[in-house]
Amino acid sequence: MTYSIEDKILRKIYAKGRGWVFSGKDFVLIANRSAIDVSLHRLVQKGTIRRAVRGIYDYPKYSDLLQKRLSPDMDGIAQAIARKFAWRIQPSGGVALNILGLSTQVPSKYLYLSDGPTRRFSIRNTSLNFQTTSLKEVGFKYHESQTIVVALKALGKDHINQSTIDTISEWVDPAMRQKILKDSKTVSTWIYDNIRKVCHSGT
Repeated sequence: MTYSIEDKILRKIYAKGRGWVFSGKDFVLIANRSAIDVSLHRLVQKGTIRRAVRGIYDYPKYSDLLQKRLSPDMDGIAQAIARKFAWRIQPSGGVALNILGLSTQVPSKYLYLSDGPTRRFSIRNTSLNFQTTSLKEVGFKYHESQTIVVALKALGKDHINQSTIDTISEWVDPAMRQKILKDSKTVSTWIYDNIRKVCHSGT
C-alpha cells in the first residue's frame, strides 16, 4: 500500500500518542518542508491536530470527564521548540518541580535555560521563556534524567522525603527506570541515591 505524505505524518503522530507536541522538523524524513507544512495545515483544518504557537502543533489529549480538549503540555512545547531550533535546554527548578508534580502551583510563566537566544513565546495566558545561560545539566541522554536532577537540586538534600520519592516514581515510566539509572550515574552521590530510590520504588 502506498501512503500519502499526510498519511505518513498521521501514522507518526498516532504512534507518539495524544499529548505529543511537534513541529514540521519532526517529519523531515518523510517529505520536503513545503509538503509537510501543507499537510500540517490540512490536519489543523480537519481538527486532528492543533496549532499551539506558530510552527508548533500538538495532538490534543481529550478529557471524557470535562468533555473537551486539554490544554497543550507546556514542557512538550518547550521540547518541540528546542528540537526545531536545535537548542539545548533545561527546565528551571520551579518548572522541573511542576513537571514532576512536586509543586501544585500552576505557573503563569515557564522558564527554561538555553544555549540558544533569549526568546519569549505567549501560549494562551501563559508565558514560555528561554533564557540564554551556561547550562549545567546538559550531559544527559534523556529529558527525564535531566528533569529529575534539576528538581532534586531545587528541593535540596534535606527536603526530600518518601512522599517526594513516591511522587517522582509515579511520574517515571517503568520502562525508563534502568535508562535513567545509567544516564545519571555521574551525578552527586546524594542525588544518585535518591534517583535509585525513585527507580526502585514499587518494584
